Amino acid sequence: MSKPLKIRAPEGKLGVLLPGLGAVATTFIAGVLAIRSGIGKPIGSITQMQTIRLGPRTEKRTPLIKNFVPLADLKDLVFGGWDIFKDDCYESAKKAGVLDINLLEKLKPELEKIKPIRGAFDRSYVRNLNGNFIKSGNKLELAGQLIEDIRRFKKENKCKRLVMIWCGSTEAYMERQKIHNSIKNFEEALKKDSKLIAPSMLYAYAAIKEGIPYANGAPNLSADIPALVNLSKKTKTPITGKDFKTGQTLLKTIIAPGLKARMLGLSGWFSTNILGNRDGEVLDDPLSFKTKEKSKLSVLEYILQPNLYPELYGKMHHKVRINYYPPRGDNKEAWDNLDIFGWLGYPMQIKINFLCRDSILAAPIVLDLVLFLDLAKRAGLDGIQEWLNFYFKSPQVAEGLYPEHDLFIQLTKLKNTIRWMMGEELITHLGREYYDN
Repeated sequence: MSKPLKIRAPEGKLGVLLPGLGAVATTFIAGVLAIRSGIGKPIGSITQMQTIRLGPRTEKRTPLIKNFVPLADLKDLVFGGWDIFKDDCYESAKKAGVLDINLLEKLKPELEKIKPIRGAFDRSYVRNLNGNFIKSGNKLELAGQLIEDIRRFKKENKCKRLVMIWCGSTEAYMERQKIHNSIKNFEEALKKDSKLIAPSMLYAYAAIKEGIPYANGAPNLSADIPALVNLSKKTKTPITGKDFKTGQTLLKTIIAPGLKARMLGLSGWFSTNILGNRDGEVLDDPLSFKTKEKSKLSVLEYILQPNLYPELYGKMHHKVRINYYPPRGDNKEAWDNLDIFGWLGYPMQIKINFLCRDSILAAPIVLDLVLFLDLAKRAGLDGIQEWLNFYFKSPQVAEGLYPEHDLFIQLTKLKNTIRWMMGEELITHLGREYYDN
């Protein structure tokens, strides 16, 4: 056993800052308010509902994670955020159409109090949105305004600590550029009002500069650039991302490891989606879709490792489509067709029809990231938190590493990191100790 880390107690209020108070953010906020009021349950949340095994199986020690590590209490969470529309959280949640109106009416007094701060926005990065509640100024001025917003929120709400989770839209695709390689280059580019700094980077920069843990819930380039990774080490800030793993990709990270475990071949995987929420509207733009497509396509390549298994996966054809269909709202429908093959090369098929609710699946992810990132900060961890990759489609890792996408390996890593923090023995599942004695 290792010594437990010195983890500061979660005393006082924890401010949760959310760039983008749309469907995901309001579903998360309303959900936490409902749970605190005793009219809802935190289904889907690892921090609230999952247990963790400690020591040998014979000891039968399986506490809830929330009773094992010192996480912030839900009653201490305070919510705020930015948007490019003026709607308070009640109006935004009502327009999103995710949660039942009867539930929203019960929470209305609290939701109405949560009003957005004017957002930093550049329409060239999200061409299908046209809000009018937008900050003005060059990139350096906008970054400064965001830092002022953060400090004001913390003071006005008497928060001891803060966490920021990007819940905004998917931005247009962008490759890493020279200005992203060092904080010196990045800050020079801010002064020059560079078009190569996206709005999400401004929020990430402001958070990390202030030492506030940051997670990117969208697939766009954000904190996953050397400039901000290095800054996070200097300011002792935990960061993680990117792109919440919710519906179709969640199933891929469950099914693909099973095919590989059984050495079943895959000749093709076709995926298509229809959805009608604001996310679907944004992704109807080819530049934003390219960002999402890159994220969704990367999963199978890394799980199946065609370079190691060319006979099984070397000729795999992976196709992803997303179609904006307004009548569906937030209720996404995903269809998948898998052409697989087995013994002697005989072909088989798997068909999946997943009628999911994107924001319902994303909300518990936001909650877990808030609590785990706050834990990481209090434990003195900084930089990339790979143990939180369980929650993302495009997991952020150190330079030169490939990301681990297998959901079950990711969960093992998450739980072992918690055990390590608390000085408990890591679980390898070898199990020889039960038989050698």
